Amino acid sequence: MLWPLFFLMTAIHAELCQPDAENAFKVRLSIRTALGDKAYVWDTNEEYLFRAMVAFSMRKVPNRGATEISHVLLCNVTQRVSFWFVVTDPSKNHTLPAVEVQSAIRMNRNRINNAFSLNDHTLEFLKIPSTFAPPMEPSVPIWIIIFGVIFCIVIVAVTLLILSGIRQHRRNTKGPSGVDDTEDKCENTITVENGIPCDPLDTKGGHINEVFLTEEERLTPL
Repeated sequence: MLWPLFFLMTAIHAELCQPDAENAFKVRLSIRTALGDKAYVWDTNEEYLFRAMVAFSMRKVPNRGATEISHVLLCNVTQRVSFWFVVTDPSKNHTLPAVEVQSAIRMNRNRINNAFSLNDHTLEFLKIPSTFAPPMEPSVPIWIIIFGVIFCIVIVAVTLLILSGIRQHRRNTKGPSGVDDTEDKCENTITVENGIPCDPLDTKGGHINEVFLTEEERLTPL
């Protein structure tokens, strides 16, 4: 009587676990990529460990504490290490809802990865989104980083203002001297009339060009 029951259960399991079957998930492992020369061979022992980890995860889901390793079925295992799996409900001979299986895998993803020395990229559940590690908090508090950035901006702005003031001061200093030099050059210009060099009237000193003075004006003091 046991043999007919065994074949019946095998046929039922084969029907439940098929590629793209309802509530079935595909798994792909890249052991060689992850471990290189230390890669292990995927065999029935590794399959048993995988089924145990899935059963362990399912037992943490509410009302699924009775899940056993035998309730996890694997099928279509390939040499490149990919396969499909389902989790069955022994009381009703059907597969558990995909939502429950997905939730269980996500909650225990790190435990499953560590069991096979893999990560989310080398142990892929194709229909289950990856669970990434929480972002690392910076060793330096954020407020210190913000304060440092603001302080640097203030320092740069003050430096630019100082340099701008120095440049403006230099321009103002050079401006009047240049005008004075121009005036001096104009005042020192000697004009030539009828072939005789003549000094222009020195308006600042009150001097008159002596060339245009008569003999009487030269002898008579001003």
